[in-house]
Amino acid sequence: QVQLVESGGGLVQAGGSLRLSCAASGRTSMSYDMGWFRQAPGKVREFVAAASSRSGASSYYADSVKGRFTISRDNAKNTVYLQMISLKPEDTAVYYCNLNPYGPLPGAYWGQGTQVTVSS
Repeated sequence: QVQLVESGGGLVQAGGSLRLSCAASGRTSMSYDMGWFRQAPGKVREFVAAASSRSGASSYYADSVKGRFTISRDNAKNTVYLQMISLKPEDTAVYYCNLNPYGPLPGAYWGQGTQVTVSS
């Protein structure tokens, strides 16, 4: 069984920053690629970023967040992070951690989500 628990969401003004965390537990959960997705009200859940389990491999991002968001992972802490800067109101969404995404497609395991609200 794998569990993913997100934290770090909140309310921030446009141009501000937040760092999301996702703590993973369960069998070899950090041996997999990890990703972040988000879902805004009335919209479908969309890919944000993913980080490979392989040391030195590149991370990849949705075009809408490139240059502003950075995904990283600390395998010793079983945690993946999403550093977000220059936030925009359109970044407002519930952000979900995901285990073993395949490119921009999600894997089977999700966290409960954390709300990010960016005010203009």
